[in-house]
Amino acid sequence: MWSTLFAQQESTPADSIESDPIKQASELWTTINEFLTEEGTALALHIVVALVIFFVGKWVANLLSRFCTRLMRQAKVDETLTRFLANIIYAILMVVVILASLSELGINTTSLAAILAAAGFAVGMALQGTLGSFASGVMLILFKPFKVGDFVEAGGTSGVVEEIQIFSTHMRTADNISIIVPNAQITGGTIKNYSHKETRRIDLVFGCGYDDDLKEVKSFLEQAIRSDERVLSDPEPVVAVSELGDSSVNFVVRPWVKNADYWATRWDLIEKIKLGFDERGFNIPYPTRDLHLYNEASAGKL
Repeated sequence: MWSTLFAQQESTPADSIESDPIKQASELWTTINEFLTEEGTALALHIVVALVIFFVGKWVANLLSRFCTRLMRQAKVDETLTRFLANIIYAILMVVVILASLSELGINTTSLAAILAAAGFAVGMALQGTLGSFASGVMLILFKPFKVGDFVEAGGTSGVVEEIQIFSTHMRTADNISIIVPNAQITGGTIKNYSHKETRRIDLVFGCGYDDDLKEVKSFLEQAIRSDERVLSDPEPVVAVSELGDSSVNFVVRPWVKNADYWATRWDLIEKIKLGFDERGFNIPYPTRDLHLYNEASAGKL
């Protein structure tokens, strides 16, 4: 259709076109007028069909995007991922609709599609790190190794998860510092979720002297952890001799508490047991070194 107009212009001899701009404009208008007279009806029909394809295709793309959104919400897919995928689906469908409309107008879309594919490949290579974080974000949202509010150790840092986005995860450290970690860095390493289980074990080690009564020390340790209401009876706490060290007999003390009570109980038990050792006269050994001095003059006589 458009090639007909260009062919008519090319068929006009170059020497017949005068240098007068008015004459050139008159020749151009005559060519356009002849083209519209012969091809005007077909051109108008193609334009109408192209517009119909565009607006109907846009309506269908919007309808399919909403339908996919409804399906993902029924499947309880995360809302962030649902919206992102719905936008991707809509964009892909609109590209198809636009190419179909241009093709109806007689424009060769093969080269345009090749250009778009090459541009997409170039952008993908340039943003491969970002795309990796996107894929990791999808994995985090789908498999949910942690959720908002969990205390985790991941991506080389630890903190409370505040927000899980497509490309990154926002965390807050214990000293109230906000950290943004790329999702690819999280899924590429080990994830420790300290909040996943309802209960958690406290691991403590206390040492007493070799001259202390082991039975009395063990009895006091058992009494100290059982007197704390936050310590759970199931699983049962463990108090046992774990090692005969160089200067002390070491006990492991392992009570179980609710996850929310972990740190407060740990700190209180350490303080309570230290004060109890002091009250009962139990010795808490610490590294010592004997220093022997020799008289140089006496050593010379020897």
